[in-house]
Amino acid sequence: MAKKQTAGRDILGEFAPKFAELNDDVLFGAIWAREEELSPRDRSMITVSALIAGGNIEQLTPHLQKAKENGLTKEEIAEIITHLSFYAGWPKAWSAFHIAKEIFKNEKKEGQLMTFDQLSNSTIFPLGEKIEANFIGDAYLQMIFTDETPLNASIGNVTFAPGARNHWHSHKVGQVLLVTGGEGWYQEEGKSAQLLKTGDVINIPPRVKHWHGATKDRWFVHLAITPGETDWLEPVHDELYHTL
Repeated sequence: MAKKQTAGRDILGEFAPKFAELNDDVLFGAIWAREEELSPRDRSMITVSALIAGGNIEQLTPHLQKAKENGLTKEEIAEIITHLSFYAGWPKAWSAFHIAKEIFKNEKKEGQLMTFDQLSNSTIFPLGEKIEANFIGDAYLQMIFTDETPLNASIGNVTFAPGARNHWHSHKVGQVLLVTGGEGWYQEEGKSAQLLKTGDVINIPPRVKHWHGATKDRWFVHLAITPGETDWLEPVHDELYHTL
């Protein structure tokens, strides 16, 4: 579930309310939401390329940040800018590189595994017990809350090693995920996968088929708030996972 865009209203809501509405509700609310036609990752790639080619450097910072959130890596952004330099101009590429370096300065090289020690600097709860059923790879569960009152919902801290993910499944009442560390994927059936990072919240509707798990090279930790039963389905096969 994509985050609702409010930048237009936050910055221009009083001065230009109609423009703010079009920015938040049409451009980012309707156009960017058409994920079946073009994935958020590809839209970011196109948008960043257009901004660099047009010399619109002021708008580049938020869109490079969005590209990072949508799964574009430091190496891919560097290659995009390098390629554009021969078509859009060398000075534009230099300007874009200065901004991209700041956005991606803490990124690891693609393929470099994140260690659990690196992850543990930001985690709250213990690793817990290894989960054997309905998961691919190494995943761990530490139950945090199981009382029937006052929530009547269980809360578990789930930790995925790089490459680990759960099977396709659904929840009879729904579920809420609170990401507390690392990077991972969430995908609903028929939709593009969404890259998750620390601080993201996913509200999963009842009976929606989905899966979630770590990226290939990062650990991933989330709290799962589950008020009802879970129906486990088939595995998320490598053919799908390795396309992300």
